[in-house]
Amino acid sequence: MSEEIFDVVNECDQVVGQNTRREVHRLGLKHRAVHVLVFNARGEVFLQKRSLKKDIAGGKWDSSASGHLDTGEHYDACAVREVREEIGLHLTQTPQRLFKIDACQETGWEFCWIYRCVSEGPFVLHPDEIETGAWFAPAAVTKWVDETPEDFASCFVLLWEKHLSAR
Repeated sequence: MSEEIFDVVNECDQVVGQNTRREVHRLGLKHRAVHVLVFNARGEVFLQKRSLKKDIAGGKWDSSASGHLDTGEHYDACAVREVREEIGLHLTQTPQRLFKIDACQETGWEFCWIYRCVSEGPFVLHPDEIETGAWFAPAAVTKWVDETPEDFASCFVLLWEKHLSAR
């Protein structure tokens, strides 16, 4: 299987080239990703614990689904694809866009669009991507992030803070 190719972007999130996943991460080049927060009717958020096989933030808790954009892919299409690939959720429309985070150290130099959708599951977790997942009350997530942020992927800590302030 060939290595993934990502679009490399400038500080304005405009494509300036392409490179392999390995080189983009090794060189700290700016690139693109999405995070999707899935809530249920009770207002709980589904979080995933990343597989230990992951090259970044393995074993850390993270958003419901997340991933890099493929070369030439639009953020919205990636959000739909990632929830299908990672948790088996087949959306019939693009999830609600919440906000965008500029590329920074916490995001791994990714420009990230954050999305929200509602689903009750059940989910089919991709074993190479996700160790486990569970529903959490938002207040419990906030307390957990405040007390032990090291349990989470650094981008999730940042996006959760922005999510709370945007509500």
